[in-house]
Amino acid sequence: MITSYTARNMTAAENARPHLKQYLTFLTFLTFLTAPATAQNTDGNFAEAQMVMKKANGFRGIWYMNQPSNDEYVYKYSGGLAVYPANHRPFAIYARQVDKTFFCFGGTDSTNSTLMHNVSYFDHRTGKVANPLTILDKKTTDAHDNPVISIDDRGHIWIFSTSHGISRPSYIHKSKKPFDISAFERVHATETVNGETRPFDNFSYFQVYHVKGKGFIALFTKYNKSGQRVIGYNTTRDGVRWNEWKVLAHIEEGHYQISTERNGKIGVAFDYHPKGKGLNYRTNLHYLETSDFGKTWQNINGETAQLPLTSPQNAATVHDYASEKRNCYLLDITFDPQTKPAILVIASKGYEAGPANGPREWTLYRPGKQGWEHHVVTTSDNNYDMGSVYHISKDSWRVVGPAVDGPQAYNPGGEVAMWRSDDGGKQWALERQLTRNSPMNHSYVRKPLHAQDGFYAIWADGHGRKPSESFIYFSNTNGDVYRLPRHGHAAMLTPIPVK
Repeated sequence: MITSYTARNMTAAENARPHLKQYLTFLTFLTFLTAPATAQNTDGNFAEAQMVMKKANGFRGIWYMNQPSNDEYVYKYSGGLAVYPANHRPFAIYARQVDKTFFCFGGTDSTNSTLMHNVSYFDHRTGKVANPLTILDKKTTDAHDNPVISIDDRGHIWIFSTSHGISRPSYIHKSKKPFDISAFERVHATETVNGETRPFDNFSYFQVYHVKGKGFIALFTKYNKSGQRVIGYNTTRDGVRWNEWKVLAHIEEGHYQISTERNGKIGVAFDYHPKGKGLNYRTNLHYLETSDFGKTWQNINGETAQLPLTSPQNAATVHDYASEKRNCYLLDITFDPQTKPAILVIASKGYEAGPANGPREWTLYRPGKQGWEHHVVTTSDNNYDMGSVYHISKDSWRVVGPAVDGPQAYNPGGEVAMWRSDDGGKQWALERQLTRNSPMNHSYVRKPLHAQDGFYAIWADGHGRKPSESFIYFSNTNGDVYRLPRHGHAAMLTPIPVK
């Protein structure tokens, strides 16, 4: 299949492209762009993911694109998306017991031909990272299938391998030993569906938190027969037997959601897709929270919501972007020490890349005395310039993200920087630019759960307009940046400082 594709397109390239050498350089990567999202067997059935359980021998991030745009920006979004999307979380989690930050990411092979689910950790005592273990070959190049991570009360590492819709199965793996990534076993989980026990093997946009003494609570998406994204949650004591999935909201064409956890409290922010406008149109901002493991959900005023929410006008509404005819892109959410939420979004005029839909406003929402307050942190040039928000101290907040223009302007990502506010999020100033003169855009800067100095943020780079290699990076609290080695065979690898 690859051979015939290559020969066919080499001929086309000779006739149509003056810069054949540059084209051929990336030809291997291009083979996967026309392939279906999942690998298929010869009988036409979707292939099961393959257990690997081998060292990855380096950190190679997945490159992914979505929806060709037929303009100079090439795709709706694209790039190095090893820790994408914003609706997956967490990708990293700090474990105080062993002073390590464990993390997972979407990796790949040398030709970007498949998505590998990899797990590693940063040792805060030595400053080194573990050579990643590849748990699964997901048999797709769709970065929507990226994994997320959790740690239970006994220290076992859990990897939840998501799916994008219903065409591919999902998987759960658990480390055989506490705080150890050398070996994992598959968990054949079940869920209750209409009173019956069924395999729990399909979930999208997974967000999972382990609450001490109670178990896991996960917020995720299920697709209905019309392809609409319905958001809800489920709980489990042991990670094996899950309860009945409960719907949070199903407003018109569905939703995206992001969430956070602190001291057993869960907060969730979500948008919605208006009927008849397509899934590229996402608008409004809503918020709910629970302090009793999902038994009841309240808005910011403590009013209990009657679930599921089915109307755009509801008690959970934070901001009515629909009336302004603007899109709302969910970036991050966190709690301060008083478990008051802070929600970071991008507001824009439309989904298409380019200057016409600017400025893209990074906007932080926090509850105030008169309800929700919001202030603009900065602006950037793409809707998918995803970053994270951090609470530093009483009135001090920080946002870390790729909002500085990068080498592929108006494509996702750019140069990474820190912005800081010392008045509760009202006024913001550029604190430090972390990357400069990069050959490719940096994108999707993610905050570890319980983030600590040494491993404060993780992200990847990649070319915004053509397939490329993708490197993985992290920074400490000061903003010093390190690149993870793309190749290496030792058990522990040394990160490379980025000047």
